[in-house]
Amino acid sequence: MQCALLYAGLDAAVSYLFFNSFIIFLVLSPGFLLFQKEYRAGLKKKRADQMRREFLDGIQMAAASLQAGYSLENAFREALKELKKIYSQDSFIMREFQLLSAQVAMNRNVEDLLADMGRRSGIDDIRSLGEVVETAKRAGGDLIMIFRNTISCMRQRQETLAEIETCLAGKVMEQNVMSMVPILILAYVRLTSPEFLESMYGNVTGITVMVCCFVVYIAAVLWGRSIIQIEV
Repeated sequence: MQCALLYAGLDAAVSYLFFNSFIIFLVLSPGFLLFQKEYRAGLKKKRADQMRREFLDGIQMAAASLQAGYSLENAFREALKELKKIYSQDSFIMREFQLLSAQVAMNRNVEDLLADMGRRSGIDDIRSLGEVVETAKRAGGDLIMIFRNTISCMRQRQETLAEIETCLAGKVMEQNVMSMVPILILAYVRLTSPEFLESMYGNVTGITVMVCCFVVYIAAVLWGRSIIQIEV
């Protein structure tokens, strides 16, 4: 619903400012499908980043319990007790660790549960940890060292992402502001001196110019977004 309302507002603004036509509003309506896809992708990325941060806290606490002498199964139970002091009951890590503890009590393997968590969350780090733990339990590997290495890799990745986001924060703000400038200029002219734009509506030449301007504007916005999106 939020996505639909946001797109409707953008569609109405573009239709009014660029073309002054309700027909264009209807013509651009199918673009909601693409907008929704991008909107959901953005929400998914934010959710994945949040899950990685929460999972890192969870396995750090589990690793501390392992070092204290707990078994792998009990280490996650102890980690859950500590997580209750930090996260709310509806957080990702609380729900997943509660599910994991309940499944362990039913004699499920921790490595299978971690792999399942990784598949459902789509987080490669969780899935990889499950695979490594499975291999270590079969071959008798050092679980504490495995957890330390996993924690180190995840922490380095998050620190790198944080540094990139910090460096790009100013550029992201500039890109957002510059993306709004053409719309704000058109809105200002339409509200203060509408006669300046009358020749751009209702005739072939004006519509052609506005279409070209709109296409260039959309291309510039997408290009700017692609430049500031850096994956690690």
